[in-house]
Amino acid sequence: MSQEQPQRPGASQEPIKYGDVFNVTGELASKPIGPKDAAAMQSAENKILGETPKGGAAAVMQSAAIANERAGVVSHNQADVAGDQGVAVIKSDADGDVMITEAVAGQIVGQYRQPDVSAVTTPAMLVDPGSITIGEALEAAAISAADKPIDQSDAAAIQAAEMRATGSSEITPGGIASEAQSAATRNARTQRFEDQATLSDVLSDATAMLPKDKAVTREDAERVVAAEVRNNPGMSTTPGGVGAAMAAAAKRNQNSTI
Repeated sequence: MSQEQPQRPGASQEPIKYGDVFNVTGELASKPIGPKDAAAMQSAENKILGETPKGGAAAVMQSAAIANERAGVVSHNQADVAGDQGVAVIKSDADGDVMITEAVAGQIVGQYRQPDVSAVTTPAMLVDPGSITIGEALEAAAISAADKPIDQSDAAAIQAAEMRATGSSEITPGGIASEAQSAATRNARTQRFEDQATLSDVLSDATAMLPKDKAVTREDAERVVAAEVRNNPGMSTTPGGVGAAMAAAAKRNQNSTI
């Protein structure tokens, strides 16, 4: 997403404008971001996405609007765009994934994609014994994105997957989620790429490391994809990574029951 973190106005008391935090042009770029506009984008995100994504357009606008209001450069009820040209959040198909596009006054302020699991409807009790399990999906990610260094988005996705497999709200001590979090923490402090732990390092034996396992369902995939996206600054999943592998497994399991 082409967004920057808003900076609070300095001594000049200039408001944070759309052009300061989004790649927009024309009249919109010079307009200050007000609380009503931010609230309108938040409402649109909640309606279309069911949440306000961390790092999404609404979050950026809210941060800017709060700074502007505190600086006294906009009023609490100020709406330069929402009541005029409006905001929009659009979900569309993109080669099997879902493309999320966010716009203000007709100009795109954010765009990212995530795996589509909306068509998967198989409940866990209907999945046959030959279906792909969560452990197997994680091992698939260890192959398809083998050399990707583990970061916080991967660790969050792996944690969500482990919890869905075990049915527990806590991670397993010494399990793959714990190992993934430790790897992500170490990687953040390791400069040399070749010294960083990868998905292959942590997930190659995922099935054996899970105390319990289960066939992947739509709900499992949704939770894992959401965890990965929330913790990724780019608001996306890794191609061939944990979320993508879970989404693919859920679709495969759905098709196997038809």
